[in-house]
Amino acid sequence: MTEPEAGTGTSEKTPQDQRPGFDRRLLPPMMLGSVLNPINSTIISVALVPIGDALGTPASQTAWLVSALYLATSLGQPVVGRLIDIFGPRRLFLISTSIVGLAGILGTLAPNLGVLIAARVLLGFGTCGGYPAAMALVRSEAKRTGRDSPGGVLTALAVANQTIAVIGPLLGGLLIAVGGWRATFALNIPLAVAAVLLGWWRLPKSAGTGESPQRGRVTAQLDLPGMALFAATLTSLLLFLMNLHLRDWYLLAITLVAGTGFAVRELRATTPFIDLRVLGGNTPLLATYGRALVAYVVSYAFLYGFSQWTEEGYGFSPFHAGLVQIPMFLLAIGVSIWSGRRKGVRSKLLVGALGQIAACLILLTLSGSSPLWSLLLVAVVFGVPQGLNNLALQNSVYFQADPERTASSAGLLRTFAYIGSMVASSASAASFGERADTGGMHELSWVMLGAGALFLLMTLFDRSLSRVGKPD
Repeated sequence: MTEPEAGTGTSEKTPQDQRPGFDRRLLPPMMLGSVLNPINSTIISVALVPIGDALGTPASQTAWLVSALYLATSLGQPVVGRLIDIFGPRRLFLISTSIVGLAGILGTLAPNLGVLIAARVLLGFGTCGGYPAAMALVRSEAKRTGRDSPGGVLTALAVANQTIAVIGPLLGGLLIAVGGWRATFALNIPLAVAAVLLGWWRLPKSAGTGESPQRGRVTAQLDLPGMALFAATLTSLLLFLMNLHLRDWYLLAITLVAGTGFAVRELRATTPFIDLRVLGGNTPLLATYGRALVAYVVSYAFLYGFSQWTEEGYGFSPFHAGLVQIPMFLLAIGVSIWSGRRKGVRSKLLVGALGQIAACLILLTLSGSSPLWSLLLVAVVFGVPQGLNNLALQNSVYFQADPERTASSAGLLRTFAYIGSMVASSASAASFGERADTGGMHELSWVMLGAGALFLLMTLFDRSLSRVGKPD
């Protein structure tokens, strides 16, 4: 017998387990593409000190290697996401992953810090396609199969990203031990080749996202003026956040002017880049973006701050600095898998918020003479929010966003997360200065504690979270 199509009048009689399932051939390119960004985000954390030593640059300058990637990715994620909504994921996936390979070559051969920063910018733009493409494919497969809640696939994506994000420091330490810091850039070359091949063989050629671009309307659909104003707004804001100082007040002025122009343009546009009318009426989604920002302030301040402190303040090698975070890796993966089987996000976010606060309090007790078990305890406690928050935020966006703008909404989630990471990077640079000592780590911990408390309050008073992931 032929199965009735999802969405027809007879589909309601079809048992859920007899409906077509998610095409698992899509999983390898989806997962590999989506982890290219977190692997480059985290692997650099243990390479900053070796790069600084090799090139004779202080921590305040090597911090640009972190900021450059996030600046490029913050701009690129929603733009590439919108392109994926219009043209489909395949061609954008192939282009972006190819750029990752070029960036890997440039970084491997870079003679100075300036070229390295350029390579990180290129990496930022190149890694923009993987995650929005994956979310768009999840949405199109859900529509094709009639399964509205592909929780297993969303969990697999979250676990893959979580795994890479947490083992990144350890992998970076291993690569540096074997081939020096340049190996952390060279890793992108084989990863990009594998992603391009998998995308070419397995990603569908049809758009499958609900929008079919027509000749003569492409420019209007792209909303290039809106994208330009968005870029100007975000670039000036992030440049200000990179180095907080009143002398850079003009950057905030540019942010205000460009942001106002962006809002006016998007409210008047027929096909806006970011539909502010719809987004403004979607308070739950806006709250999710705000939670992502403060959650990633804590997450990335720990990732970069703790890693640098264990090397310079505690005396570990890059390899051992990554090794000490293994407990976080193990617990985060277990927590993600366990929690991914349960619907709803509110309880996950509440426990994640409490875990962040507990870990920050423990950080305030550490010193250069603390026993090793206390460092491992911090890693264990941080494993809980690492395993819960990313999955819950991702699922929140999937269920709260306009289905026709899934990819661009997913890209915006990453943009807000990267704004949080930029705040974390700026806070790390301000706290540490020339050296990542214990006093600086404690200053950074107070910033993290404040962000963690705000995250808890934003979750505690958001009643809409109780409906996420549950049937109406």
